Amino acid sequence: MDPNPLPSRFLQLKREIISMATGEHLISAWGDLLQEVAKRTDEIIQQGHDSIPQVNFSDLDALSSEQIDAIKRRGSVVIRGVVDSTEAAQWKSDLVEFINNNPHAPGSFPEGDKQFFHLYWTPSQVRARAHPNVLKANAWLNKLYHFKSGKGADGVDLSVPLVYADRFRIRHPGVQWDAFPPHVDGGTIERWEDRNLRRCFQDILAGNWRAHDPYELEHRLDARSSLYGRPDQASVFRTFQGWLALSETAPTQGTLKVFPDVVISNAYIMLRPFFRPVVPLDDPTILDPKNWELDTSTPDFPGIIPWNTGFIGPRPTPELHPHLRLDKTMTSVPKVYPGDMVFWHCDVVHSVEQEHTGANDSAVIYIPAMPQTPQNLAYVQRQAEAFLAGVNPPDFGQSMEGVTYVGLAVESDIKEPAGRLAMGLPIQVA
Repeated sequence: MDPNPLPSRFLQLKREIISMATGEHLISAWGDLLQEVAKRTDEIIQQGHDSIPQVNFSDLDALSSEQIDAIKRRGSVVIRGVVDSTEAAQWKSDLVEFINNNPHAPGSFPEGDKQFFHLYWTPSQVRARAHPNVLKANAWLNKLYHFKSGKGADGVDLSVPLVYADRFRIRHPGVQWDAFPPHVDGGTIERWEDRNLRRCFQDILAGNWRAHDPYELEHRLDARSSLYGRPDQASVFRTFQGWLALSETAPTQGTLKVFPDVVISNAYIMLRPFFRPVVPLDDPTILDPKNWELDTSTPDFPGIIPWNTGFIGPRPTPELHPHLRLDKTMTSVPKVYPGDMVFWHCDVVHSVEQEHTGANDSAVIYIPAMPQTPQNLAYVQRQAEAFLAGVNPPDFGQSMEGVTYVGLAVESDIKEPAGRLAMGLPIQVA
């Protein structure tokens, strides 16, 4: 029996969605998809780290169409040399000093040895987000998205990057992390439950998964990725998740892992709830399409887990999502250096390595790419109020009452117009 059963109302949701396509069409699409998944997973396993594109920041405006297509298909990229390595390394030193000056700063992983910090307004973070090269990289990524109609939408400007304040980590070697298994951000059950977010995957759910475009903007603009208000669940539209490296980090040293094919993983995860195996999960023939059947009688959405008043996930696992072969296809990003940035599409399956076998800290500041849209701009304005008050951003757990920190960033730390615009601050500094 499922130890985390979903509410029975999700059976009706599943039936509502499946009514939009014939069962025969979905069964045919599922079989076609599984054949393609088998092919792509073989390729990913063979390519290893080479399946993740790597480009230089200085070359962003001169990449070939083939390079851009590879980035879009993989849904992930390493951008080298976004920030000067010395400056990035200094930001890490400053973060260590901030933590030493504020031993009460909240953090986790593991208990008694804080390494993942729930801090948002340290000078290092604020300056990194406002760095002109970081903003340029974010805008470049935002512009990989498009409107199929070509008409655009009021209030949307992909060339204007906005700041989404997130946390940072300084991970110590030799300490195991189990908190970030393979998962997808940007909506949990909302991917099916919210009508606008669901429309982003309408081709998949209609049985036409090959027509799915993960870079089409229209329905993402009004999608609600946080229906239940769970803390740490983003309510904005981020084109790419990302982080800025403050130290050298290589595979096996606590770095990021991704499933490097956003189209295939989207199609599989979105269709998986509508099919169930007819053999045990540990049966050696589990991957055979003939051993799966349409499921319209259970509320199951594999990988979606009830959590407090909301849900977490999708969390695909080798058992529940066997065709993705996650034990072999989750691919560590290549070695990075201070000032490099790593980005992954908001739908990409990703995780953090459990082991850190290196000799030094693995430190990053989380900086996603977020374009100017009406929804995002409204959030940034609320976020700016939180910054000026020195409290946590709206999407995150609220600050403890009465807690103060020594050395938080202030408004005057953001001087350049682009950085102030991205933070929702007035351009003229008083």
